[in-house]
Formats: sequence, C-alpha cells, structure tokens
Amino acid sequence: MSAPDTNTEREAKRHSPALLGIFVAVIIAGIAGLVMTSWGEVENDATPSAQTVQPSN
Repeated sequence: MSAPDTNTEREAKRHSPALLGIFVAVIIAGIAGLVMTSWGEVENDATPSAQTVQPSN
C-alpha cells in the first residue's frame, strides 16, 4: 500500500541521482565487458608446430 500523501514529483527528484548512478554503472559494465571479450581474442594456439615435433626412433 502506498502512503496517501505521496508527492511523486519530489520522489522523482530524490531518486534521480540513484537512477543516474545505476545507468552509469550499467554503461561502464558494458564497456568493460566489450573490452574483456575483445582482449581475449589474442592468438593462443596450443597445438605444437611441425618444427618442434621430433620423431621418435
């Protein structure tokens, strides 16, 4: 149940800094996610090349 004397304009002003902070945090997290996924695309080939394999006799 809500209070009967709620001033929605005043409440909107009080909540705007928190909503702005949440918005900024989501944007920063998205940018960090993009950076981390693009950073992981470095060539990481774990298979040995033909030059390093020595024949066993």
